[in-house]
Amino acid sequence: MDVVAVPRSADLVVALPDAGGAARETLTWDDAARLVRERPDLRWVWPSTASCYPRLLAAGARPARCHDLRLAARILRLARPEAGPAPAWLEAGTSVGTEDTLLAELAPAPDLDKVVAEHERQQRAVAEAPEPGRLRLLLAAESAGALVAAEMHADGLPWSRARHEALLEQALGPRPPAGFRPVVLERLAGEIAGLLGAPRLNPDSQVELLRALRAAGLDVTSTSKWELARSDHPVVAPLLEYKRLARLLAANGWAWLDTWVEPGVAGRADRFRTDYVPGGVVTGRWATSGGGALQIPKAVRGAVVADPGWRLVVADASQIEPRVLAAMARDTDLAEAGRDRDLYAGLVDAGVVDSRQRAKVGMLGALYGGTTGESGLVLPRLRQAYPRALGLVDDAARTGERGGTVRTWLGRTSPPPGEGWRDVQHRAATVEASAVDERRARSQARDWGRFTRNFVVQGTAAEWALCWMAELRRRLRAMPPEATAGAEGAPAPGEGRPHLVFFLHDEVVVHSPADRAEQVADAIRDAAAAAGRLLFGDFPITFPLEVSVVETYDAAA
Repeated sequence: MDVVAVPRSADLVVALPDAGGAARETLTWDDAARLVRERPDLRWVWPSTASCYPRLLAAGARPARCHDLRLAARILRLARPEAGPAPAWLEAGTSVGTEDTLLAELAPAPDLDKVVAEHERQQRAVAEAPEPGRLRLLLAAESAGALVAAEMHADGLPWSRARHEALLEQALGPRPPAGFRPVVLERLAGEIAGLLGAPRLNPDSQVELLRALRAAGLDVTSTSKWELARSDHPVVAPLLEYKRLARLLAANGWAWLDTWVEPGVAGRADRFRTDYVPGGVVTGRWATSGGGALQIPKAVRGAVVADPGWRLVVADASQIEPRVLAAMARDTDLAEAGRDRDLYAGLVDAGVVDSRQRAKVGMLGALYGGTTGESGLVLPRLRQAYPRALGLVDDAARTGERGGTVRTWLGRTSPPPGEGWRDVQHRAATVEASAVDERRARSQARDWGRFTRNFVVQGTAAEWALCWMAELRRRLRAMPPEATAGAEGAPAPGEGRPHLVFFLHDEVVVHSPADRAEQVADAIRDAAAAAGRLLFGDFPITFPLEVSVVETYDAAA
């Protein structure tokens, strides 16, 4: 049963289901939270999860399900264009950011009747789709992901500021005054300048650095790691070290720590408030609107520390994209190569290639359109061994090259190429076309074909990951709480239950009471298998995981 809600600054207006239709009421956020707890069967339908859920979380309520109209509208705009456009009030904001941002985007808030009408429009669009079951599952998974993202922000990733500062000091030296380099970077900068004979060189300036490198005789066109590593000049080692440490300082240095990590209370670790953007990438992958939640480098993972008496359960899925490709194509031979083990090693054991590295390079070439070098040598063997799987991505590429659209397993649709792309293709097809026009058109067609080739696989992998998290969230919610309140009566993170605190495409981290960590590890494995069955039925594909129970993130396998 659905309850439709429209958020306002101090309360929300809801349409409650009852025997006579739908009763309209105005509820305070505390009243809404009470309704969530009393009626766990209700699915909450709202303009966006980010505009409603933070208030419910603050009031101590976590609904089992929701339908995010904004996220659904984005999917339906391409998947079901014949259903008509979403209303302007729903299309007004395109980012999924903070609660205040979205409340501003929704002001003045749409009236309840308009929200109900949009929900009905979306339900009709799904019901009239060629495969409504798949599209319905996609919208449910996307909305569940939005709940998870909001909860991970509210609960926070446990962090130790003291450990982080110690890691920075070990790598960079003591924290410098504002505007100055740390001592290690300053020393390396001086060494680089001396080796290049450029005493005034600023190694942070790419223009200055490239000019100095060329003046010193290095035949380089960029300052990238891969190009520099080809030279045996003595400046290469300190320069690469400088670049590595400068990235650490910029991405996760003291300024990042001050901005993104909140002090802990009542014996708990500090907290990094992740700021995810569900569906932020066109394939359905998540993005982040700040803090680098999708990039926690190994150098600072030792600062991710469980609360006292708790553990981090870290799970990493292996080779999701080739596995979902096997399932989508119903390629049983490729599925068998990865059954409960490393898929790339399975290709070696099957005699398709002679090394795991070649297997990986070849499969990535198949997924991303690599046709040269080592990938180009391996691809013919993969096509011969796994014609169904390779045929699926090849067909997707050809569709893209013609300017067509493709769909993921559940029905997320790729955007069509823009007018500029079509103009180039049209110009190349005219009798006046030059050789330059034709080359440009072929190049653009190949580029778009590589996009659609990967779209179907990366998007389906994202769908599997969403289903994995949604199923895991359901299983964790069923566990009894360890504690019901936090400091000063505030709700405990995760309501005192094991709860998701981090997600990175094919990896999840759950914060769990220590005595339930192994139970959580089993739940993570079971949820992965359940997600596979939910998407692909009885097709024999497996999603093996590396699962570790640790106190600090860097200790995970």
